[in-house]
Amino acid sequence: MSAHSCKTDVLVVGGGVGGCAAALAIAESGFRVVMTEPTDWIGGQLTSQAVPPDEHGWIERFGCTRGYWRFREGVRAHYRSHYPLTDTARLNPLLNPGNGWVSPLCHEPRAALAVLEWLLAPHRSAGRVRVLLQHHPIAVEHAGNDVLKVVHFSSLETGEECSIEAPFILDASELGELLPLSGTEYVTGFESQADTGEPSAPTEAQPENNQAFSVCFALDHLEGEAHTIDRPAKYAFWRSFVPEIDPPWPGKLLDWTVTHAWTMQHARLNFDPHREASQGLSGLWSYRRVLDRANFEKGRFPSDVVIVNWPMNDYLLGDLLSVDREKQNLLINEAKEQSLSLLYWLQTEAPRPDGGEGWPGLRLRGDVVGTDDGLAKYPYIRESRRIRAMFTVREQHVAAACRPGKLLAEQFEDSVGVGSYRIDLHPSCGGNNYIDVASCPFQIPLGALIPVRMENLLPACKNLGTTHITNGCYRLHPVEWNIGEAAGALSAFCLRRKLKPRQVHERSIVREEFQRFLDNRGVERAWPDNLNIEEGNPHGHAR
Repeated sequence: MSAHSCKTDVLVVGGGVGGCAAALAIAESGFRVVMTEPTDWIGGQLTSQAVPPDEHGWIERFGCTRGYWRFREGVRAHYRSHYPLTDTARLNPLLNPGNGWVSPLCHEPRAALAVLEWLLAPHRSAGRVRVLLQHHPIAVEHAGNDVLKVVHFSSLETGEECSIEAPFILDASELGELLPLSGTEYVTGFESQADTGEPSAPTEAQPENNQAFSVCFALDHLEGEAHTIDRPAKYAFWRSFVPEIDPPWPGKLLDWTVTHAWTMQHARLNFDPHREASQGLSGLWSYRRVLDRANFEKGRFPSDVVIVNWPMNDYLLGDLLSVDREKQNLLINEAKEQSLSLLYWLQTEAPRPDGGEGWPGLRLRGDVVGTDDGLAKYPYIRESRRIRAMFTVREQHVAAACRPGKLLAEQFEDSVGVGSYRIDLHPSCGGNNYIDVASCPFQIPLGALIPVRMENLLPACKNLGTTHITNGCYRLHPVEWNIGEAAGALSAFCLRRKLKPRQVHERSIVREEFQRFLDNRGVERAWPDNLNIEEGNPHGHAR
């Protein structure tokens, strides 16, 4: 086995939404960045995890960074340039390629991949950005409060080890992998009410109680054809599986009856390929649809394409954050078996509105997600390890019930961005059902990006200073982009000014200079004074 090393200005570990936003901010500031990614696709939630954006209702007008807006418009331009859209769809300034009701912009994973590659392309050509695919961290050298270098291992390409040195290290990995490797103080799972004072927190801390993860997949439907997969080995187990959570799940997980996340009452979902127009927000076919054939010239596509990210493929039987990589892989493989069992149930046994059972014409679309097995390259991760930060966002800062009479969440002088989403926690591996409560439009405080001790490591994904509760509204696509962009911009600002992030936070004059730097980048740090809350309701109950 051979080894090599390199040096750069900033190392970004993880090529997901936050990682890409961070790399762009660094390169656009004139510095060099190496970004590593464990899969062969950059983009994270948008691509390898196959989850179209979850967004707030103002997103077409404000409430995101200029960089994220550029990505969104790039997706629309991709479809206008390369797809046979109808004239109506092509001229629609708010084109939604999939017309999924979860978001005003539902698109295929490959479209997001193409746009992200396009955004990074000039910086790669200039030598400012280097992307190392299929690399994951295996060890970190650190001294005192500084990370010295991160060692990566490529298991799928060359089998080589490489070490990368940089003055600043950004952890944009989906699970916060650098935190334990570097000795950075971090938190997992549910904090106790004594620790945070949060109304929704338990009496005792539950560090292994994290939200479910999911292995998503893409489907289309060809009426009259047979595409039933082989019966999964553990289908009998998943067909009879009843979640052991509190409050109780209505019954078997593979069923159309679920818990309604907001009311905790039983609710029945609808599923009927191409026949859901009258079913509104309960129709699963149109829920995360990423290609609506009605948007395209007649006959060009035989079917819509949908992403399956439903309650029925939330994996509840293990925690990825408290186990080693070998055990993680075992849990992910079990989650894949669960997703395939869901598909087999849909094809063979799922009750149909006409009284029949199953849709054998449902076809697994591995080509859409870029895999041979038909499942997404990487599980959809809802919860990461989180740094112990100089400031931690708690439920009291953002939950509507904690701020009676207030339209906005707590306002922070050190804001580096904004976001808006319900506090949306899925059932957990520790036995909780949904925790899903209203929140106020919020800000991202700079203090939540700075570890309590480490000087040159910054979070750039879902691993900032939130709690288990507030992670539920800080984990979505536009917010993750903003976190990554702010972390990337902060590292560039510190390099230019020869400062440490802590100094930027502690010195108000310097912090205000950094905030002006963000303003010039088009990072919105505050919500409009005349915000109409009703306009900002999500397009759907995004999961």
